[in-house]
Amino acid sequence: MKIANVLTRIFLDPNALEETISFYENIFGEKYRLRLKYAGVEIVSVGKVLLTAGSEEALKPYREMRTIFVVDSLNDFKDKLVQSKAVILNEPRQLPTGVNMVVKHPDGAIIEYVELQS
Repeated sequence: MKIANVLTRIFLDPNALEETISFYENIFGEKYRLRLKYAGVEIVSVGKVLLTAGSEEALKPYREMRTIFVVDSLNDFKDKLVQSKAVILNEPRQLPTGVNMVVKHPDGAIIEYVELQS
């Protein structure tokens, strides 16, 4: 059981997305790895950043979840988190890229946990 990656979400107006993708590709020295539309937002992964573009209304559910932990086993982490007094805000659910859940840590941080599926 381990955290394989930590990603940071950056919120954008959809009109700024293409320019912002170019900027991050330039500073990371790599092309984006993932681009998808989901629940009214467009998400683009460049380096350790998830560019998240959409209307204020579409972005609202994501605003508190600025950090994503990519894990190898969502079920194992769920059990460990509950035992550690974290609160599961959203139970595991299927996404286009895998399964996620949203957790409030004892320190108040709200983290999205994702187990990617190939």
